[in-house]
Amino acid sequence: MRKLLIFFCLVLSIPVFSQEKELSRLLEEIDAAITQSPDYVGKREARITEARNAYASARQTAAKYESALLLYELYRPFVSDSAIFFLREGIRLADEMGDRSEGVRCRSLMALRCSNIGMYDEALLTLDSINIDGLSKEALGEYYRARNNVYNELAYYTHLDNMRDHYYQQAGHYEQLMFETLPPDDPDCFAHRELALNGKGDLDAALKVNDDWMKTVQPGSHPYALVTLYRYLDFKAKGDSLEMMKWLCESVLADVRNGVMDQGSMWELANQLMLQGDIDRAYRYISYTSDCAGRYGSRQRQWQISPLLNEIAKNYKAKSERTTHQLWIMLCAISVLGVLLLGLLFFLHRRNRQLGVARNALHETNAKLAALNEELRSANVQLSSTNEQLAVVNSQLNDANKVKDEYIGRFLALCAQYVDKLDSYRKMVNKKIKKNELADVLQMSKSSEQKDRDVEELNHSFDSAFLHLFPNFVDDFNALLSPEVQIHPKEKDRLTTDLRIFALIRLGIDDSSKIAEFLHYSVNTIYNYRARIKNGSIGNREEFERRVKEIGMPK
Repeated sequence: MRKLLIFFCLVLSIPVFSQEKELSRLLEEIDAAITQSPDYVGKREARITEARNAYASARQTAAKYESALLLYELYRPFVSDSAIFFLREGIRLADEMGDRSEGVRCRSLMALRCSNIGMYDEALLTLDSINIDGLSKEALGEYYRARNNVYNELAYYTHLDNMRDHYYQQAGHYEQLMFETLPPDDPDCFAHRELALNGKGDLDAALKVNDDWMKTVQPGSHPYALVTLYRYLDFKAKGDSLEMMKWLCESVLADVRNGVMDQGSMWELANQLMLQGDIDRAYRYISYTSDCAGRYGSRQRQWQISPLLNEIAKNYKAKSERTTHQLWIMLCAISVLGVLLLGLLFFLHRRNRQLGVARNALHETNAKLAALNEELRSANVQLSSTNEQLAVVNSQLNDANKVKDEYIGRFLALCAQYVDKLDSYRKMVNKKIKKNELADVLQMSKSSEQKDRDVEELNHSFDSAFLHLFPNFVDDFNALLSPEVQIHPKEKDRLTTDLRIFALIRLGIDDSSKIAEFLHYSVNTIYNYRARIKNGSIGNREEFERRVKEIGMPK
């Protein structure tokens, strides 16, 4: 039952992991798209240049009118002032042709542009000047669309409750007329139906409208950016954080790759990333979209972006200050560690000299005892037995001295290497701080790669020294185990983690906490390793570690 439960948990976690991986991929694509933004903008400018040439070379008024409307469409999400200029040209040319419906259509589009960039008085004046009698259905639809948009904008930004209600009433009136006039597959009709369902909480129905809308646009196009933005709003209302972020990223990618300067999705993505704690990426995105808004020339978009830009900038500065403070703490800690290492080296040097004196004294004592034993051998058999025991003790002492010599030498060499590494690291951090390369220092401090290399180097040094002292340790250790649990390292001069634990026990370090500290494992992990190996021992498992400590000793 437990295995079945674990299996189902793993199966359920696979889609979440896949969605997180896709979201990470989309964010990386956005980073790359921002880097390539000049290329995308260049493509749009090339299309604009081609359309301008066609506009300049057009001789017939109708052809010039069509070129002016094309230039308006190209400039509409790119440069606001240029879009308005070519709308004026469209109005002039429509009046020149005597086509009243096209003139009204262009004036309605002008009012729509004005309301989108915060010029509400101009929008209303333009619309109030229009006589809708006898208009074509297409021109009338544009007029109702513009009326609905300007009243929605006024309702959203007014601070007076009674005026807000009035504006929403007017917006609802013209929305109904817009639905009756425009075709059902018009983007604004889709958008209004979806928003209405979203506002009522009928999110499944809103997503169904979005599905139908999605079928009418080409993936990756500028209209696709708007459809995916509305899809983001639906999943946001559902509380599905992964899906909402996915569709918001899709909208941002479509905007950037189409060279769009009027970007609503990018600053919303920056806001979401800030709320999730990704301050660095949020700061890059809001700075990028702020630059784009400046190029587009919309006061309204700048008003929307400015508070968020200030908030992200404040968080980014706070994070930078925290990082600097942490770096100073690390530098102080490294300095203190360097002083401690120097003190430890001095202590070890002094202790090594004392051990040398004691070893020389011990050798002299052994020589005297050997001479005395030779003289007394013939006289006392019992004393001969005692001398044999003393010889065993001396051999053990020699073995211990050899272990100490080998490991003290290697320890001193490792200490010297780490002092040099710490000094190099200190110099490098100092240089980067002086150059204000804090991002590089932060990236270095995040990485555990250096620690992993140091641990691997320490293990390799330990293995080499231990196998130099006890070349037959692996074979002797396996002789204590049942065949099915014996351990055979892949590399001749390396130990496995199991062997390394019992190598430390052979050297007299049998405290699990000390072994865990040396090998960078948890105490519980060390305990499990020891218990598992002892369970596979030949004979009494309680005597296993004592027999390990006797490996390499004289028989």
